[in-house]
Amino acid sequence: MNISLVVVFIVSLLISTVGTKLLIPFLKQKQFGQFIREEGPEAHKKKAGTPTMGGVMIVLGIAAGLATGIVTNGDAADTFAIILTMLVFGAIGFLDDFEKIAKKNNLGLTAKQKILLQVLLSLGIGLYMILGGNGTDVLIPFVNIYVNFGLLFMPFVILTEVAMSNGVNLSDGLDGLASSVTLVVAILFALVGYTHDVYILTVSGLAIAGSLIGFLFFNKYPAKIFMGDTGSMALGGVLSAIAIVSKTEFLLPVAGIIYVVESLSVIIQVVYFRKTGGKRFFRMAPIHHHFELGGMKEYNVVKLFTLVTICSSVIAYFSVA
Repeated sequence: MNISLVVVFIVSLLISTVGTKLLIPFLKQKQFGQFIREEGPEAHKKKAGTPTMGGVMIVLGIAAGLATGIVTNGDAADTFAIILTMLVFGAIGFLDDFEKIAKKNNLGLTAKQKILLQVLLSLGIGLYMILGGNGTDVLIPFVNIYVNFGLLFMPFVILTEVAMSNGVNLSDGLDGLASSVTLVVAILFALVGYTHDVYILTVSGLAIAGSLIGFLFFNKYPAKIFMGDTGSMALGGVLSAIAIVSKTEFLLPVAGIIYVVESLSVIIQVVYFRKTGGKRFFRMAPIHHHFELGGMKEYNVVKLFTLVTICSSVIAYFSVA
């Protein structure tokens, strides 16, 4: 492997690890702790007060790794577009986290406010692709052909960004779940990029992987810190931006099947609840809580979902082989 790629990974890992370790006591001192919703699983109430907004260090680790990639051999324009998209989506999450802390509840921004901001900010990466001359082609896995989306490209970009940011956000409900699942997806990106000589994809995957491994030292069960919406929104934003820039958007729902299932479980639960006058399809949504309330230990749910992601990522890898 190119030594520059190793440097990208190490920089991201060190920034995230050291930064998170220093951030935990700071957040405790400022009383930036997690508020647990009353209707959540009973076992989660003991997590109240655990420092949140740790996603700040995930973002810094990824940004540092990507910046290192530019210095060594990267595409500055594409890298800047990816970093900027991560930052603006992370800012949405930061506002949401800050609202929760300031109001001392687990509500934060309303769903409509978040989606509106996500839609507006998604325009940036879409305009970059169109006006920057990168084209509106998208790779279709399994058949390995590029399809020009034309006028549908901008709505497609918005859908990708909004769906991914919310999918990752919904998966962030158990210690280490979103971190572990996204780590596997990042490794897939790095492998696909390395195999097909797509430098930006390789560098981005390694930067995310390094940063998440550093964060997982403190986020694995029992978590000493949570990423908060700051981290989950940023991760959804950056994964989407990487896929859009590298034209591999359709790899996301294949490798990130857990994000899809988590989102669908919430939609099914809400629709079923309304149609049946208050009955529930799942014990609780998102679906990781359904497994948890069924008697599965939290860390075992994380292991199961991570294993599923490994399997789906293998499928995703060979879909473009």
